[in-house]
Amino acid sequence: MILTPLTLCLLLLALWAVIGVAGLARPTSLRYVARTLYPLGALCGIALAAVAAVSITWAPERLVLPFGLPDLPFHVRSDALSSAFLFLLGAAAAGISFFGAGYFRSGEGTAPGLLCLQYHLFLASMGFVLLADDAYGFMVAWESMALTSYFLVTTQHRIPEIRRAGFLYLLIAHLGAIAILLSFGVMQGGSWQFTFDAMRAAQLPSGWAAVAFLLAIFGFGAKAGLVPLHVWLPEAHPAAPSPVSALMSGVMLKTAVYGVLRVTFDLLGEPASWWGLVPLGIGLLTAMYGVVFAAVQTDMKRLLAYSSIENIGILFTGIGLAVVFHGAGMAVLAALALIAVLYHALNHAFMKSLLFLGTGAVLHATGERNLGRLGGLIRRMPWVAWLTLVGALAISGLPPLNGFVSEWLLLQAFLFAHRVPQTFVNMLLPLGAAVVVLAAALAAYVMVKFYGVVFLGQPREAALARAHDPGALEKLGLVWLALGCVLLGLLPAPVVGLLGSVTAQLGVGSLPQGASPWWVLEPLPDRDATYAPLVFLAAIVLVVVLTFQLVGRMFHRRVRRGAPWDCGFVRLDARMQDTAEGFGQPIRRIFQSFFAIEREQPTPFDRAPRYSIVVTDRLWRALYLPLAGLVQRAADAVAWLQQGRIAAYLLYSFVTLVTLLALVL
Repeated sequence: MILTPLTLCLLLLALWAVIGVAGLARPTSLRYVARTLYPLGALCGIALAAVAAVSITWAPERLVLPFGLPDLPFHVRSDALSSAFLFLLGAAAAGISFFGAGYFRSGEGTAPGLLCLQYHLFLASMGFVLLADDAYGFMVAWESMALTSYFLVTTQHRIPEIRRAGFLYLLIAHLGAIAILLSFGVMQGGSWQFTFDAMRAAQLPSGWAAVAFLLAIFGFGAKAGLVPLHVWLPEAHPAAPSPVSALMSGVMLKTAVYGVLRVTFDLLGEPASWWGLVPLGIGLLTAMYGVVFAAVQTDMKRLLAYSSIENIGILFTGIGLAVVFHGAGMAVLAALALIAVLYHALNHAFMKSLLFLGTGAVLHATGERNLGRLGGLIRRMPWVAWLTLVGALAISGLPPLNGFVSEWLLLQAFLFAHRVPQTFVNMLLPLGAAVVVLAAALAAYVMVKFYGVVFLGQPREAALARAHDPGALEKLGLVWLALGCVLLGLLPAPVVGLLGSVTAQLGVGSLPQGASPWWVLEPLPDRDATYAPLVFLAAIVLVVVLTFQLVGRMFHRRVRRGAPWDCGFVRLDARMQDTAEGFGQPIRRIFQSFFAIEREQPTPFDRAPRYSIVVTDRLWRALYLPLAGLVQRAADAVAWLQQGRIAAYLLYSFVTLVTLLALVL
């Protein structure tokens, strides 16, 4: 067999599956699984990322596998788009697998060997989603990804809340899968060819093409967590082990982004400009909805889950903007918006995985997820605190880290939206830019709350004194992801150049070539918009060093230490510092219409006064609970059919057979 990038990727995905099966050889041996198999899986991820990075500029490559059904084999294809997302998968999975090697414990739900099988099959199925080149292979991989992730979410399946979260996730995942399957059916154009090449060649009428696009937005949006299909995400992420949460948020959600890009810019050919308004509007709503709910959370993992919803909203906003530009014939701006989407997807994989793994380390060290019982952990867990700070600063969009680059590119695209030759769109797009900026500012606010409450201040519980940093493998996983955040922030120009291969191969367009050096990012050379992160970093370091030098010389030998001013209070304790609820109160008041709030307020006559507030999702009550009640009433209405007697069931079969025969004749 000739080793090409496609065959190497397939071998590495198969190796992930083999590593998972190897866990069944000694299913109860945590040492064998954690110290041998997970590091091997991490090395496999590094190799996959390396192959994908090299092949991103190569021509597309196809292969037909000798698997599947008779006359219906699996078709696979690697191109620039799949290579970009395979790099994301491999690089993020490497850090998460290293962390998982030290994180998983025996006695935590599923046996270690079985968990290893589910984990690595999850990785392999995500990789096959990115390589599938026919509807049959894509749906098999998509459903395999859904099932393995369901079992990973319900690792601690003895807890009823976790079982309910897993069921909700699986239900919405299958609703999305039905919509994706219908979208593929429409794109076949009436033929019996299931390959993506046949869909590319099909000449769909504009109406049916729009139907396929909308079905794809619904189906992939259910997996991504778009509002109002987001309700599974804040339930499933807290229920899953932290490495699984990192994989789902950092990688699995991006397979949905990949699916939308594949359908919109590849399978459907030339999208209409108005199509972009759908993901643009839904993306802006999702971004605001996610960040507002993140600001009022008191659970670490739920906060990060809502933050993932916000970032998915930003990604779909960029996709919508790219479709608008592409449909209007503005190739350069369409390429800029799409590169911003790809860059932010890659950035989010590193940033959010790092944050979820940081919370996992805190959870293992303290046993707490509630922000109200944490605090001061920077003294007990300095490695976790400083590495998590990198992720918090990056996802806040602060330079010179990676989160700033993709958001800056997206805003650059928004700045030229006034050139779209449609008056109505020109009026709406500046409002979209304002919403993106507001969401980015609130995201920074959320990270101040998250990091400040967890790591700064004084410990809120005495048990936190026993917290400690994780082991070497967990530190290695955190360092790997933090290094990715730094490098993607400091070297954006080469990354943008590689991502330009994706937009060019999709037929969207490419950015013009400038004369700037490799360390300067200049996406539009004729617009004088440049960003030099290395210069920015050097300026920061210089200012800090000079400040310390000047302060040290001015106050040398004159430093006095004294007790801090305590406003007249003699004894300051942890109860006097800001709480998570206190941080979220302004957002809760300003955006009160977003929330369904339940309050328990004391009266002057209570002997043990108690005040509590519970913030829930208004859409859950307005949409999902009535729908669940309707389904239950419909099920009760037809329950009489289930008589429990074999004679009744035989009668149903006979009546059905007679009816079908009558219709046929």
